Amino acid sequence: MGHAGMAATAVRHLRAAGSPTAVEPLPRPVLRAVREDERPPVDRAAFRRVLGQFASGVTIVTALDAPGPTGFACQSFASLSLDPPLVAFMVARTSTTWPRIAAAGTFCVNVLGADQGELCRSFAVSGADKFAGVDWTPTPETGSPRLPGGPAWIDCTITTVHAGGDHLIVVERVECLGTTEDSDPLLLHRGRFGRFSS
Repeated sequence: MGHAGMAATAVRHLRAAGSPTAVEPLPRPVLRAVREDERPPVDRAAFRRVLGQFASGVTIVTALDAPGPTGFACQSFASLSLDPPLVAFMVARTSTTWPRIAAAGTFCVNVLGADQGELCRSFAVSGADKFAGVDWTPTPETGSPRLPGGPAWIDCTITTVHAGGDHLIVVERVECLGTTEDSDPLLLHRGRFGRFSS
């Protein structure tokens, strides 16, 4: 049974039990800017410190546009949907690399291995030639740069972009993907790289 069939079955069950099947939408929150004379709701330093407690994997998002390969380091990558296969990442509105990736329309998410901290640092620098001395091969579907040495890669096409404060939320359809399954992932925790230990 597909998702639509499961949803229809759930609605029939709720109706038979006398439960409401429609939910009133919540009112939209009031949005306004913080005035110069008032404190922001959350201290920026505290926000970074607390959210830094959440360990995450690290990726490099790469694309191929007219000038050549481009990319940036990204820790805000996540699986979104199995059917259809969707993933997502967040990128700062101030990123100078994002417009090139957006123009390409396709890209590869390269999951970094535990020994690729230096590669991540080189792709986190703004304005540098990030692909200097970096080998890569084109992915099978989109031709985006696939970097060697990582435990996994995901070849994607951009589907939608949403506003998210000072970042953009980019949703992508997975075209193809692969894994080597022979290396541990690179982790980021409290601003430092690490790895699993048993």
